[in-house]
Formats: sequence, structure tokens, C-alpha cells
Amino acid sequence: MSTEHSAQSGGLGQLPPSGFYPRFLKPLLDRLFAFFVLCLIWPLFLLLAILVRLDSKGPAFFVQERVGQMGQLFRMYKFRSMVPGAAKMGAGALVEVGDPRVTRMGKLLRATSLDELPQILNILKGEMSLIGPRPTLEYQVEQYDDFQKRRLLVKPGVTGLAQIRGRKSLDWPARIRADVEYVDSVSLGLDAKVFVLTPWTLIRGEGQAQADYWNEKA
Repeated sequence: MSTEHSAQSGGLGQLPPSGFYPRFLKPLLDRLFAFFVLCLIWPLFLLLAILVRLDSKGPAFFVQERVGQMGQLFRMYKFRSMVPGAAKMGAGALVEVGDPRVTRMGKLLRATSLDELPQILNILKGEMSLIGPRPTLEYQVEQYDDFQKRRLLVKPGVTGLAQIRGRKSLDWPARIRADVEYVDSVSLGLDAKVFVLTPWTLIRGEGQAQADYWNEKA
């Protein structure tokens, strides 16, 4: 399906959060932050891309269609962390602890969440935000009920409320509740809290010991 079309045929039936911060200031801060970070870390960005290519055959980047704000589809970027064609091997869509399809470089990228770094480009394009619910797949959205669809009222984020509360250690219902809570409470103060606590969550490695459903396809 084209990225110009909505993933929800009937629309969400709700409006995004209103107010100066979510509508104007947040998008501006997102792009300024992404531009500053990209200018600052472009050597690391380039180095990681080269290391991914050298570590295993295949492209440096993994590109996948995801569902964004108001059900609009967009192409999300990540550093590739698994071998090409991994979706047709092993556990399929499930990534197990110690999964052999994850490359050596991929293990490092996943453990540090550096595989998400290319999403800076999605932020610059206005498709994602620094803070918000993680972007999901279209087939998952097709199974959402009205409550779950509310997480689509804001732009998806690189990190969010669910991530600082446990990341993959949370079950899906708990993640959804955290995402909807964020939508209902979005503010500069809440975004600042998530931003400050995210590095601490990464350092602690919270939620990394769990098996996870893989979102990369062959």
C-alpha cells in the first residue's frame, strides 16, 4: 500500500491532541534536535553503517513500512541487525534470546539500541517524533480496538513512556496502556521526563532479556 494512503480505511474518528505544544512546539523541537544530533554524530552514523556492511552480507540499513500518526504509512529506517532473509529462518517473526540470525554487529546494535539511530532521518522528515509510541506494523493496527487506535493520534517516537517503564519486559496490553496514557498527557514536562530517563533505562538494560517479536522482514 502506498505511503500516501491511510492504514485505516474508516479513519480514527478522533483528533490529535490540541494545544500549542503538541501542534507547534513539539514538531519544531523534534526537527531542531534531530538536525543538531545528526550534525554532531554523523561520523558515528557512517562508521556504524560501514561496520554493518563489513560484518555480514546485505545492506547497512533496514527499511520497513510502518503506521504513523492518524494511520498514515511511512518508511522507517534502522541499521540492519539480522542476516538477510531472516524472516524465513528459525523462529520466523519471533526473536529468541541468543537467536543465531542476529549478526555479531546486530547484537551490539540491539543491546545499545543504536539500531534505531537512523530514525533521526524520519524525525527530520516529520514522520516521527523523538518521544511517542513506537511505530507499529499495519497488520497489527488492523487488529486494534478503539482504545488501542488512540496511540495513533500522535506521531510515533524513537522512545516513549512504555520504554522507560520496562521496554520489552512489559506485555503488549501494558505497552498499549502506557502509549494511550502518553497521548492523553502529552506535554513538554512529560517529554522531558522520558528524554531524561531513557538513557538510564538503556544503561540498566531493562527489558533486554525477553524474547521479542521481530519487525524486520526479508
